[in-house]
Amino acid sequence: MTAGYHFTQKHILGIHHLSPEDIAYILRTADSFKEISTRTIKKVPTLRGHTIVNLFFEPSTRTRLSFDIAAKRMSADTFTITASASSATKGETLIDTARNIAAMNPDIIIMRHSFSGASELLTRYIGASVINAGDGTHEHPSQGLLDMMTVQEHKGRLADLKVAIIGDILHSRVAHSDILGFTKMGARVYVYGPATLIPRGLAVLGATVCSSLDEAITDADVVMTLRIQKERQSDPLLPSLREYAQKYGVSRQVLDRAKPDAIVMHPGPINRGVELMTDVADGPRSVILDQVTNGVAVRMALLYLVMGNS
Repeated sequence: MTAGYHFTQKHILGIHHLSPEDIAYILRTADSFKEISTRTIKKVPTLRGHTIVNLFFEPSTRTRLSFDIAAKRMSADTFTITASASSATKGETLIDTARNIAAMNPDIIIMRHSFSGASELLTRYIGASVINAGDGTHEHPSQGLLDMMTVQEHKGRLADLKVAIIGDILHSRVAHSDILGFTKMGARVYVYGPATLIPRGLAVLGATVCSSLDEAITDADVVMTLRIQKERQSDPLLPSLREYAQKYGVSRQVLDRAKPDAIVMHPGPINRGVELMTDVADGPRSVILDQVTNGVAVRMALLYLVMGNS
């Protein structure tokens, strides 16, 4: 860590806004918080008296629960609002919803929304800190950070690793955050998937687009597969899931092309037998559940740091 470094981010909107020094500091802070989750009494008074609102306009299991657990383990008061239980069902705009919540003086609003840029829009209208829990196809910064934490734990570093990301890159906010994060930290990111699911401009983000699965996975240190996000496709962009599994799915035979100590990752939920075969998802090289565990630690770190606790 460079001398005199101080974390100054009020919001966590994307990996794009974080410097390599910010990322390293967040990961180090998360590592210090991880031990709390192993205690008999999993609670510290760090954020006692602070109010945190989870504002989720899209379904979520891991992210929403992880943020809620993280806040409660730091003794914050937490409240969750879902789209179906909010006044959005009555026609209220996102900005009006946010302004009304802000009028109750929460300290942090954690938001997931289907529109890219929704979290950044919120920051223009409210004074509370905003953490992006996934906005459309834009970014999912906390997932990117927990992925980096997991790789660093298993590999001892992030620099000079080959990270292969396979699947629906076009619609994946996780892929975008991971590409930005891993490249900022010195890793080499290779992506592969159906041509219809590979967006333009990935080279600008630092990723190499591969022409074959073999090119992407050969000698990879990390293999990450992504779910086909059918909910974000108005028209089908691939013939069938069976064909996808045959051409792009990661089986044990495919994984053998990676390095012998390569780890397998997935942000979840997994479509078993499609992007990832069950014997790989549950195999000895899978660190998928480690990602979930680290998600709590990373989100504890983010809540702690945006409240000015550098």
